[in-house]
Amino acid sequence: MAFLWLLPCLALLGTAHGCGMPAIEPISSSYTRIVNGETVVPGSWPWQVSLQDNTGFHFCGGSLVSEDWVVTAAHCSVRTSDRVVLGEFDQGSEAEDVQVLQIAKVLQNPSFSMLTVKNDITLLKLASPARLTARVSPVCLPRATDDFPGGLSCITTGWGLTDPKAENTPAQLQQATLPLLTNTQCRAYWGFRIADVMICAGAAGASSCMGDSGGPLVCQKDGAWTLVGIVSWGSSNCSPSIPGVYARVTDLRGWIDQTIAAN
Repeated sequence: MAFLWLLPCLALLGTAHGCGMPAIEPISSSYTRIVNGETVVPGSWPWQVSLQDNTGFHFCGGSLVSEDWVVTAAHCSVRTSDRVVLGEFDQGSEAEDVQVLQIAKVLQNPSFSMLTVKNDITLLKLASPARLTARVSPVCLPRATDDFPGGLSCITTGWGLTDPKAENTPAQLQQATLPLLTNTQCRAYWGFRIADVMICAGAAGASSCMGDSGGPLVCQKDGAWTLVGIVSWGSSNCSPSIPGVYARVTDLRGWIDQTIAAN
C-alpha cells in the first residue's frame, strides 16, 4: 500500500461564479493516464490546489470548495507554515498569475487513522479569501445522499508522477479519466482494506500516482463538476490495472459542514 504523496528521494459554496463550472472548458481524450499523462487545458480545473512547503516544493494536491476553504487528504500532514497555491498550471513557469495564500487553520478529521487510512480528509481554512477568477473557482460538494454508481466516468487531476520510476513530478498539471468501481468490485483487488468511507476508481489503464494525494476526483452531476473523491492511496507502483482508492466525500459531507460551521 502506498500513499500517493510520498515522493522518491457546498450551501456553503455560493459564489458569483457558481461551483463546478470552469470558465475554461476541460477537454479529455477519455482513458488516458496521469501515469504517462495527459496535460490539461490550462485553467480548465480552476479548483485544483497545489500544496507547497515554504521552499515551494509541491507535496500534495487539494480542491478549493469556497473562497475560504480547501479540502485535502489527512495523510498529507499539512501545516499552517505550508502554502496554498491557486491558479497554477505550469510549476516550472514564473509567468503565471497564481495566488499564494497562507493557511489559518488545519482541521484534520479526528477519526482519521494512518493505519486503516479511513476518513482521509483535512479542511484548510485560508488566512485570506481566494480571489475568484476565470482560473480560480470552487468545485461543488456532493450531497450526502448523492449516488455515484460504478462505471461512471470521472476525472482526477494532479502534478503527481507520470512514471512511478521517475525522480521528478511533471511541471504541468495532468489529468486522467477513470471509471468508478463499486466497493464490492474494489474489494476484489484490495480485500478488507476497502471501507465504506472509501471509493475506488481506475483499473482501466490509468492511475493516480505519488504527488497527486489530496487532489480531486470529480464527476459531473446535473451539469456541474462535483468532488466525489479525495486522492488517498493505491498500489506502490501506481499500476494502471489496479484501482486507486479515494476518500468518499458523500460519507464525509456531514463532517465537512459541521467543521466549516464551527470555524
